[in-house]
Amino acid sequence: MDVGGYRIVSLLAESRLGRVHLARSASGRPVAVRTVPARLAADQAFRERFRREAAAGRAVTGRYAAAVLDAGPDAEEPWVAIEFCAGPGLPEAVATHGPLDDAELGALGAALAEALAGVHAAGVPHRDVKPSNVVVTRDGPKLLGFGVAKPVSAESLAADGRALGSPGFVAPELLAGDVRPGPAADVFALGAVLAVAATGRGPFGSGRGPEVLSRTLHEEPDLLGVPGAAWPWFIGRCLTRDPAQRPSVAETLAWCAGRAVTPPWWETEPVADLIRVQEEEVTELLAWAAEGAEATDTGDPYAAAAGLGILGALGTAQREQPTVSAAAPRDPRIPWR
Repeated sequence: MDVGGYRIVSLLAESRLGRVHLARSASGRPVAVRTVPARLAADQAFRERFRREAAAGRAVTGRYAAAVLDAGPDAEEPWVAIEFCAGPGLPEAVATHGPLDDAELGALGAALAEALAGVHAAGVPHRDVKPSNVVVTRDGPKLLGFGVAKPVSAESLAADGRALGSPGFVAPELLAGDVRPGPAADVFALGAVLAVAATGRGPFGSGRGPEVLSRTLHEEPDLLGVPGAAWPWFIGRCLTRDPAQRPSVAETLAWCAGRAVTPPWWETEPVADLIRVQEEEVTELLAWAAEGAEATDTGDPYAAAAGLGILGALGTAQREQPTVSAAAPRDPRIPWR
C-alpha cells in the first residue's frame, strides 16, 4: 500500500482523527505518514486548515523540530509525511533515566527552545508543547505536533480556528480568552514541560481537565523538587500568569544553554541504549518491507509493531491527547468567555 509515493510499512497509531503509519520513501528513508479520514476531510473548512498548517509546517527548520516533508491536502484522505523520529517519547525517556538535574534540564530546555525558535520563524506558534509531543532521538529531543490540523467544531474554535492546547500546559491567558496564541504561550508550555522532566509531575497537578485548568488560572505552580535555586526561579518566570513577564524564546534558549553540559543526557546510558534498540527495530521493519512483504494493517492497530520502541516515538507521542478550547465544559471557577 502506498500513500503519496510512500510505502506503508506498519500501522503505529489510530484514533478518531486518523492513522499514523511507519512508511519508507523511494530512497528507503523512514517516514511517519499520518492520514485523515475522508469523513473529516469532507469538511472544507477542515481541509483548508489542513492545507495551511501543512504548508506552515514545511517552513519550519531546525535540528530539534521534526521536519514536515510532504503533504497531500487534496487527496480523498489528506495525508502529511513527517520525519520519522526513532526514540522514546520524553515521558518514557525521563522514566528510564530518572528526573533531570540542573545540567540535564539545561540541555533539554535549550533544545526545545531552539525548536520553538524555528517554529516561530516560520510565522506560527506551536500551541501544543507537551511531553508527549517530544521524542528523544540520537540527535536530541525532537518537537512534534505542528503541521497537522485537528478537527474542531464551530463552537470549539479559538480566535484563529485552533484548539487551545492541553490541560496543564495551556497558558492562562488563552483560557481566559484574552489573547491569540503566540510565542509567550509556548514559553509557558515549555516551562511546564521542564517542570515535568525535573519532578515527574505537572506543575498544576493532575486529575480532570477542568480541575487542572482551574489551578492553572488561580494557583501558583508546584515546583517542589525542581533542582537547585535558579531553576525554580526560572521555571516560575516561564509559568507566570502575565505573558509580558515571561522570558522570550531567545532568552530561554540562552539561559538554558548556559547551564547545559556535554555530553547531553540522551547520549548516555540508559537512554542511549533505549534509542539504539528502537533504531534497530525500525531498521528491521524497513528491511522486512524492502523484501516485498505486505504491510500489516489489521484490526489491531499495533500488530506489526507490537513491543517495538517506535511506539514510544509515534504511537505514544502522536496518539491524540486531550485538548481544550473555548467550548470546553464549563467550570464555575473558570471564567470562560
